[in-house]
Amino acid sequence: MDSTKPIKENGAAGEPGSIRQLSVPGGRLRIAGTVNDSIVDGEGYRYSIFTQGCPHECPGCHNPQTHDFQGGREVEPDKILRAVLANPLLEGVTFSGGEPFCQAAVLSGLAAQFHENGLNIWCYSGYTYEQLTGCRQQAVRHLLQQVDVLVDGPYVEAQRDLTLSFRGSRNQRLIDVPASLKCGSVVLYQLEE
Repeated sequence: MDSTKPIKENGAAGEPGSIRQLSVPGGRLRIAGTVNDSIVDGEGYRYSIFTQGCPHECPGCHNPQTHDFQGGREVEPDKILRAVLANPLLEGVTFSGGEPFCQAAVLSGLAAQFHENGLNIWCYSGYTYEQLTGCRQQAVRHLLQQVDVLVDGPYVEAQRDLTLSFRGSRNQRLIDVPASLKCGSVVLYQLEE
């Protein structure tokens, strides 16, 4: 990583209908890391991408090292695509963080390529579904349209519940995004038994 290259941030956090966007030079993705064989970041055997940078900074977050927008490392999206496609056992890809919607343009392009190869997309976001659908930024809307299951809302330590599947606090929901977008209201995702 060349630390002399500036990182551009578009969209002020307090601007209505706007989500802070991290623009890494060369169309790269800024990540904290990846896991090639996760079974805890969504249903099935998954490749998890932990994005770098998060405006929420939830107290008790299990990935506080991902909060700094200047941290992590830069990676070419094609490198991640190749790594995912090299593993024939994968059922899907999970975007986590950090906050994936802060790098919406790059991730929406990757998600479309994963879908073309038969993989599903789960995404963890500190934003709620309603905040994401109310966002006016085209990249955010495109990424949301590529997500199959959204785990939405900030982690709330006072609502921590270790009995929940694939989420940390009771306020967070598993949302079937295609069904929700189709009917215009939240449709909860039903886990396979």
